[in-house]
Amino acid sequence: MTVYQLPAEVGAFARHLGEMAVRLVPGEGWYGVFAGRDPEGLRACFAGTEIPPWDVVESLLQDLGEPAHGPEAARARALHGAAAAAHDRRPGGAEALRERLAAMDHERRYAESRTHELATRLRQSRNASDADRITDELAWAGDDHARATSRIGELTARLAALGPDRDQRPSPRAQAPSAPTAAPTPAPAATAPIARRKPRGARYAWLDDAEEAPDPAPAPVVELPVAGAAPRGARFGGVEAAPGSAARTSPEAEADAVRAAGNAVYALRRLRAQGRSGEAHVLLCEAVAGPPGWLPALAAELHRVGLGADWSTLLWEAASLPPGRLAAVAGALADAGRTEDCEQLLRQGVARPVGELAGACAALRAEGHHREAKALLAAFLRVRTPEDAARLAAADPPGLVPQLRAAARTVSPARERDLLHALRVAGLAGG
Repeated sequence: MTVYQLPAEVGAFARHLGEMAVRLVPGEGWYGVFAGRDPEGLRACFAGTEIPPWDVVESLLQDLGEPAHGPEAARARALHGAAAAAHDRRPGGAEALRERLAAMDHERRYAESRTHELATRLRQSRNASDADRITDELAWAGDDHARATSRIGELTARLAALGPDRDQRPSPRAQAPSAPTAAPTPAPAATAPIARRKPRGARYAWLDDAEEAPDPAPAPVVELPVAGAAPRGARFGGVEAAPGSAARTSPEAEADAVRAAGNAVYALRRLRAQGRSGEAHVLLCEAVAGPPGWLPALAAELHRVGLGADWSTLLWEAASLPPGRLAAVAGALADAGRTEDCEQLLRQGVARPVGELAGACAALRAEGHHREAKALLAAFLRVRTPEDAARLAAADPPGLVPQLRAAARTVSPARERDLLHALRVAGLAGG
């Protein structure tokens, strides 16, 4: 039996990966997720018979607390690149890359579809425990999509490096163990360290500390910082911003907002031109998680260049934000004179649980946005039942009963009568 000797570059990377594993804690972090999800694939990577996608290596580095641009990451990147190149030059390497590329494209499209499905279910959810579960599934679906998108870029670059005519034969490695999928289904919090992981790669175009994926045409880095390390955007239900976190208008703040908007739109147009719609959607979701005070400038720039549809998508994502964050975005739009956008956002947000709406209303009023709080309640009364309105009022009867009654008067006399009846039945009619 012929024993195939590993290329020196592959052996060097496998040894480095083993050295990393010694420092990792079994069962914890992303290392625990990968080991639980695809132990055979992980063993194949440590043995050198497979090369893990770069995002897997990057996640392991994050488990170790290594900075994205630190010396350890740079060394791992160099070893990984050399190993991948040597691995791909093996017989059947090009065909194997094509097969993996097709599989990753399928995974990306499935994750995108799954994300939209879960976002719809979250907006329609009336139960807090269901909303929490769906939010967790959304986080994993977002991670699936981000990793698949990153790997498509990586595989495309590796295939291009081999040349257009390299190795058209079927791959003898088609049935070999695959590299870790790193795209698990929802897992317990102990093995899903989402809050410890920053978004990765050039697809997150405005993270100034993001490690660039080996992409043949990476989007430019845009300086729109994202607070915290958890996956962000409405689908991730990220860390809730304090009400009133929108930047107050000042010449410096306006200049920062205009500059960030220009950079973001430039990146978005490049992604659209290259057909990278998934990455463009992720970029919009990251914008939702940025400073609320920057969004009006982004809206203006998107409309200026004919990307109004992307602004509508961004508002749709923002409608699923946590209550305080939703209020901050609505307030920023109102302060900037974008009344229609603000009201559209609030109309789209009224499908959420009544407890969250009570929080959003309180946050708006605390920031002096009484008109927007009234608009939120009016939109709520137009699409939700009077019984829902009574449950909302029960969250804060002294504050919400008079606000709901005032909002109902702006809707219609019939809606006001229905509301008063529901409030009386619930013992909340007051005077």
